[in-house]
Amino acid sequence: MTAVEINGRDLAQEIKDEMKVEVEELNRKGIYPKLTVVLVGDDPASKSYVKGKKKASAETGIESELIELPVSTTETELLSLLNGLNNDNSIHGILVQLPLPDHINEQKVIETISPKKDVDGFHPINIGHMMTGNDTFLPCTPHGIITMLKSRNLQIESKHAVVIGRSNIVGKPVGQLLLNENATVTYCHSKTKNLQHYTKQADILIVAVGRPNVINQTHLKEGAIVIDVGVNRLEDGSLTGDVDFDSAKEIASYITPVPRGVGPMTITMLLKNTIKAAKGMTR
Repeated sequence: MTAVEINGRDLAQEIKDEMKVEVEELNRKGIYPKLTVVLVGDDPASKSYVKGKKKASAETGIESELIELPVSTTETELLSLLNGLNNDNSIHGILVQLPLPDHINEQKVIETISPKKDVDGFHPINIGHMMTGNDTFLPCTPHGIITMLKSRNLQIESKHAVVIGRSNIVGKPVGQLLLNENATVTYCHSKTKNLQHYTKQADILIVAVGRPNVINQTHLKEGAIVIDVGVNRLEDGSLTGDVDFDSAKEIASYITPVPRGVGPMTITMLLKNTIKAAKGMTR
């Protein structure tokens, strides 16, 4: 068996093409979706992510604004800026690029963004709606993962999904979204003993630990669906995931590559949330 690749880059492009038509229809009604991204400091990885978001926004016709602030920006100054953006009706989505400098409390920043403009899906109110299965802005990477599974008509209901990782950004919310789709969900993490015992039971395995090649074919059940969230840069400059792709593809039925996997879907779901926000403000 050689696994079928779920190519997130191609799927993201299909969705962006659909969103472009949707944005054009909104424009004809006088609605111009706008995303404002706030970047504090000059972290190279953050700058790269922001550049990708701006490019994707342009491809779909969504207006994108970048506010760059020096690393010396105080927490009070940032919160004041966010309150101003909350009150600006021309802005539909607000995203503060993480991580923030150590002197700024990330949770306080997340909670200051209006839940109606929280296109990252991190505000506690939106997380609460997700937990209870209500319509809301879903966290982008987990939403992208569910979208990838559904794009191949892969069954989630009644399947055993194992999530490795428990971050608030990926691990916890993707487990909840799988549960909302009626999967049976097991969480594993750094304190889990005998990890292989759990991964061998997984019909769907989500790996989000941020360590290169920690999972290989010896961890997998025959025919498992493997979603690799990790993006790790090796010493030679190449990128690899948390899963040993060449090894795992011989056992899995479906697998996501790195790159061209989950990453492109994250930005696409951010734009999808921005359009959703623009529609919500017209009610």
